[in-house]
Amino acid sequence: MSNVLAIRGDSESARWRTVDIIVVAIIAVAFGVVFYAWNAYVWQWLRPLGEPWEYIISGMWLMPAVVAPLIVRKPGAALFAEMVAAIVAVILGSQWGLDTLLSGFVQGAGAEIVFGFVMYRSFGPIVAFLAGAGAGAGEALHDIPVYFATYTGQLQFAIAALEILSGALIAGIGAWLLVRSLRRTGALAAFPSGL
Repeated sequence: MSNVLAIRGDSESARWRTVDIIVVAIIAVAFGVVFYAWNAYVWQWLRPLGEPWEYIISGMWLMPAVVAPLIVRKPGAALFAEMVAAIVAVILGSQWGLDTLLSGFVQGAGAEIVFGFVMYRSFGPIVAFLAGAGAGAGEALHDIPVYFATYTGQLQFAIAALEILSGALIAGIGAWLLVRSLRRTGALAAFPSGL
């Protein structure tokens, strides 16, 4: 009987509630707006540093893929959040156009793989760090063949390494710290992350 209850509890915890959908959508829209400002201002300021160094801040584009799953703790949250944020960025005029959607998909999928590996049962700083790195790996898997195919292998490696590192630190640890701060305010009381 306890096994049946455990299975039922797992399926209930994986079921999306209306509040989960709304909160993930709000997170994604907010980050989509942040992406627009990030692209227009911060990214442009770092362009003079040249490649690969400008990619040290690319983790910001990966934040929804880690923040949303840390809050709602549901399968698909990383992909959903990253895709909605990408759609908002495209609507606002992303300099990368519709390719932003493909990029958002692989970034969300990279984080989703990490959360899936731990079966959406672990949400500490190590998992957040790895999910951010996974999103960064997704970013690198997209960017290298699409934008940097003609670069030397050494420069491709440096860009990929910085995207993964930035994902781990900014999107991973940054998202974990953000969610921890939100938890302290009581804003996450409706979610398992708020307990």
